[in-house]
Amino acid sequence: MRLALEITALTLLIALSTTQFSASTDAPQNLEQAIQPIFAEWDRPDSPGCALGVMREGRLIYARGFGMANLDHGIPIRPSTVFHVASVSKHFTVAAILLLVQQGKLSLDDPVARYLPEMPDLGATITLRHLIHHTSGLRDQWELLGLAGWRYSLDLITDDDVLAVFRRQRALNFPPGSQFLYCNTGYTLLAQIVQRISGQSFREFTTRNIFAPLGMSRTHFRDNHAEIVRGQAYGYNPTAQGGFGLSLTQFDTVGATSLLTTVEDLARWDRNFYEPKVGGDWLVQQLVERGTLNSGEPLDYAFGLMRGQYRGLPVVHHPGSDAGYRAHFIRFPEQRFSVALLCNAGSTVNTTVLVRRVADLFLEAEMTEPADWLPAAETVAVAPEQLARWTGLYWSEARDAFREVTLQNGALWIGSGGESVALQPLAADRFRTPRAYREIRFETQNADQPILLERFPGDKPDTYVRVPRHHPEATVLASYSGTYVSEEIEPIYRIVLQQGNRLVLHRLKARPAELKPALPDVFFTTLGTIRFTRDPSGAVNGFILNGHRVRNFKFTKR
Repeated sequence: MRLALEITALTLLIALSTTQFSASTDAPQNLEQAIQPIFAEWDRPDSPGCALGVMREGRLIYARGFGMANLDHGIPIRPSTVFHVASVSKHFTVAAILLLVQQGKLSLDDPVARYLPEMPDLGATITLRHLIHHTSGLRDQWELLGLAGWRYSLDLITDDDVLAVFRRQRALNFPPGSQFLYCNTGYTLLAQIVQRISGQSFREFTTRNIFAPLGMSRTHFRDNHAEIVRGQAYGYNPTAQGGFGLSLTQFDTVGATSLLTTVEDLARWDRNFYEPKVGGDWLVQQLVERGTLNSGEPLDYAFGLMRGQYRGLPVVHHPGSDAGYRAHFIRFPEQRFSVALLCNAGSTVNTTVLVRRVADLFLEAEMTEPADWLPAAETVAVAPEQLARWTGLYWSEARDAFREVTLQNGALWIGSGGESVALQPLAADRFRTPRAYREIRFETQNADQPILLERFPGDKPDTYVRVPRHHPEATVLASYSGTYVSEEIEPIYRIVLQQGNRLVLHRLKARPAELKPALPDVFFTTLGTIRFTRDPSGAVNGFILNGHRVRNFKFTKR
């Protein structure tokens, strides 16, 4: 009976919103017929899916679920379904900090060590503002925990675990304020600061001061992984055998992640941007203010939210991804229009593309530029000999990262040390990965050194230059074998030469990782780029690891 009533109410909401909204915009006259094809892939009883909320000035004008919240019991997703929203949590964490600023209990330019005296000496002053804008230079907690032997989504990870690995750090990725590099660690520290100043748990403080005043009754920061939350969607990911398997979060850490909410509650939060009840005008304006580097260069990252443009319109947004959960909350402030998308279908979903496709339906008449989400047009046929000219090893100096392009069964594949993915040709020199996660484009400045440009939707491209692959002799490979340790993590790393020509790295609770030769003394792996170091006599004495969000991480050979 309850389900029938909810479906009836939702049908009425859709009908009313279609009538009211289409009168003032160029939205399609039948929203259901326009939106359903976007989510048709997941809108079936054997698939997880998404909850979608479309808002005008914080009021839902369309809300619907597609797919299943629980495949075991056949429970469908509804607008009231609770989702883990991963990094969409971050601007709520900043909102908590800003409330304490309003109360005069801290300043954004206070040093973090004032509130966390156990912070290690990293040779520079890091402020709360650095944490907020990802300019602290701190290494990312998830990558550090992975290096330390933790298995994401398998091992229980707590705030204490994050703080323990953080306290062992002896270096930064870069001097504070000099660069931007996304860092979850900073947001875990912000939540810790809220707890210590307020004397309340982070969950309690945010519920009392943000969620309860706004009527967000189904929203909270989850700090107990074993807690039963009524109406919560399970996370899933596709399996190699077909279908889906469970993919759940396994951590009790808050601030960077762990917000549970619904699209209905996010509409209540969205309304606070136009009718500020929590924090007033100052807080909502502060949330969208861009950060800056020491050089004065403005960032595209504000206070837990990203700033940018989509098709000529200013947007404020943030995606989220943890285990089988994906989320995206995007606002078009000038149009007072927002889309919230919460999903439990893992890697089958690209929320960035989906929220933009929904926005296109409503705002097309106001958009001045073509879509950049790589529409699902049919791929073109490219002859293998044309594809072959792009194969090889590519290196990005800015990221110290490699991309390996190979030709397999008449198709180009791209990898970075682990599994490769097939590229779908859009033209002879332009490709995309499945689900339109990345666009890959090749340019030829000279015949011997083509350039690979890798771009995610809405981002600037990263440039990789093709380099000649180094082929070390077996005796050189053998010199890298040995045991390596770092004072910043506990596990021992062992590098072993196998079959006379393969270097393999073994570490605690992780699959062996092959070291693929790239340049002299340089290899690329699933962990990142490994650069072996040598003592004055020329003997290998360690290596430096450059990962995605961990840089210059030193290991010593024992």
